[in-house]
Amino acid sequence: MLASAPVGAMTDTVVVSDDKTESVATEREALTAFADVEVRHVAAHDEESLVEAGAGADALIVDAATPVTERVLDALDLSVVGRAGIGVDNVALDAAAERGVTVVHVPDYCLDEVASHAFSLLLACARGNPQYDAATERGEWDWTAGRPLHRLPGSALGLLAFGNIPRRLLDFAAGYDFEVLCHDPYVDAATMEARGVEPVGFEALLARSDLLSLHAPLTEETDALLDADAFDAMSEGTVLVNTARGGLVDIGALRDALDDGTVAMAGLDVLPEEPPGDASLASRDDVVVTPHVGWYSEESQVELRRKVAADVGRALTGATPRARVSGERW
Repeated sequence: MLASAPVGAMTDTVVVSDDKTESVATEREALTAFADVEVRHVAAHDEESLVEAGAGADALIVDAATPVTERVLDALDLSVVGRAGIGVDNVALDAAAERGVTVVHVPDYCLDEVASHAFSLLLACARGNPQYDAATERGEWDWTAGRPLHRLPGSALGLLAFGNIPRRLLDFAAGYDFEVLCHDPYVDAATMEARGVEPVGFEALLARSDLLSLHAPLTEETDALLDADAFDAMSEGTVLVNTARGGLVDIGALRDALDDGTVAMAGLDVLPEEPPGDASLASRDDVVVTPHVGWYSEESQVELRRKVAADVGRALTGATPRARVSGERW
């Protein structure tokens, strides 16, 4: 049962920075179950506008495009930051901890959405569908446009990280008879093996994967993890899908890998720069780009907003948050 706001409690101010919604009625409803709040809605995607919009706020709820930096934390007197999403790479976690600011996120929303989006990209790329579509759009009727294609059963599916989303992806992939490999130094081998997954080192993951799906968060450790050396370690004709964070991949190195055939097809829902200033990657027949939409369904959007607001409400009233961020991992 949700706690009610105490009678006569002081009003807290919560600023929601998100350009995906026109109303914060969902957040207000979830917050007022815990606290007496004033909710303001902005779209502040740079430090200066966030500091201005957040003046007097006790808490922020932010999307992926809102930078909660050390400068922002110094300028505002915050108790709580709620990240409306799974990743927290746009929040200065160490600086927040030093200032006693609680950070919460929503690690268990959109699992079905991102897993199914990743798997749909894997299948589309593995079957050459984007190349066939581009060819027919040019007026061609050519079965060789996506050549060479290989049978999926028996292929090696590689997973970079083994959190909730790749584990859900395995459910969708059941029946394809993949050999599943995973590299995640923060998950013990027994956990992977219990799901029929072979734990491997990073180099082995690159060398052995026919299909490689990225699910790691963006940290100092994973920034540009797939660089020129990583692509050199891959087998020719690898299918690469990224539904995690764009910064995991060095885009210049990916272009080179596509040009020389190391990567046969790439399916990208995330890019280092969003939206991209250079759209040439998306114009290639061997690349599919979707606009960071893997998280989205009507249901997941409502779930996200309710859960993050409720956890901010808990933290504001001194209750234990459901999903407090305690540190970085990948």
